[in-house]
Amino acid sequence: MSEFWRRVDEELEYKGLNRTYLAKECGFSLTNIGQGIKLGSTPSAETAVKIAKILEVSVEYLVTGQETTKKQLNTDINEIIHDIRHLSSDDFKIAKTVIHRLSVPNMQK
Repeated sequence: MSEFWRRVDEELEYKGLNRTYLAKECGFSLTNIGQGIKLGSTPSAETAVKIAKILEVSVEYLVTGQETTKKQLNTDINEIIHDIRHLSSDDFKIAKTVIHRLSVPNMQK
């Protein structure tokens, strides 16, 4: 499997999605995805853009594994949000207080 498709699978798993969903949203068949994976090929630029949009990542990330600073920040924020959603209500209140206290000094600068 190419690194492109490995990263696609990682993103799908992280988001709780599957290849069938990806194929449907991108407007092509699951067979096409399977063929690309089997051949180890990277899709066309147009297809890579569609996949990246569905997965909410950059094409750069899917192709190279690297992200721009802004994209990485968005990824970090999304991971934090994902983690926060799984907190108990008491832990959520604590996390909210900590975040607020950390951000107030930065806002006053």
